[in-house]
Amino acid sequence: MKVFAISDLHLSINNPKPMDIFGGAWDNYLEILTKNWKSLISQDDLVLIAGDISWAMTLQEALPDLEYIDVLPGKKAIIRGNHDYWWKSISALRKALPSSIQAVQNDCVRFENFLICGTRGWTVPENNQSTSEQDQKIYLREIERLKLTLNAAQKARSQGDKILLMTHFPPFYSSKKHSDFTRLISQYNVDCVVYGHLHGKGGNASKKVVLDGIPYYLTSCDKLNNKPLRIF
Repeated sequence: MKVFAISDLHLSINNPKPMDIFGGAWDNYLEILTKNWKSLISQDDLVLIAGDISWAMTLQEALPDLEYIDVLPGKKAIIRGNHDYWWKSISALRKALPSSIQAVQNDCVRFENFLICGTRGWTVPENNQSTSEQDQKIYLREIERLKLTLNAAQKARSQGDKILLMTHFPPFYSSKKHSDFTRLISQYNVDCVVYGHLHGKGGNASKKVVLDGIPYYLTSCDKLNNKPLRIF
């Protein structure tokens, strides 16, 4: 089983949203993504999708987008991104998900010897940058959610297992220095991290960052030229 990653698909199958307004990388992106996906990925492979899956506002509206993902080859694990407003109740979502997709929230999911963890994360407050009380509340809550998902993986881990973590937001400072998130990630001996959220030419984005020997891969769809990235 090979493992791939991609994020920020921003699907809108039933109510198309023009994505090319965000730059040339989004021209016919879905057609390109579909072609690349089918050429790279087999039914036995796993794809990690690190959030911002659909523009839908409700689960019912998101179903066509989830069905699009379902018919593509491979097994898929997903987490919530900041634009996934349709993702509310995890129990309702799991009942509605097509068979090839599993959602991760406050737990982990096993695929062979890979334990898949994930949480949305939040913007890491830069040094000397003031943050709102609400932002601080969400940030601290996401740290607790990270602990929950990593604890679940640690309990399930057997010899030879690898822990793969998805976050939607970059889990480190823009300087690529350690944060509360990455210190936890190192503490739990995670094998690989994938994240998204960053787009375009800005965003101080690096495609790969290594902290304490752990690789962190940026997997936003446009940053990968609409081609899933193989990580294992």
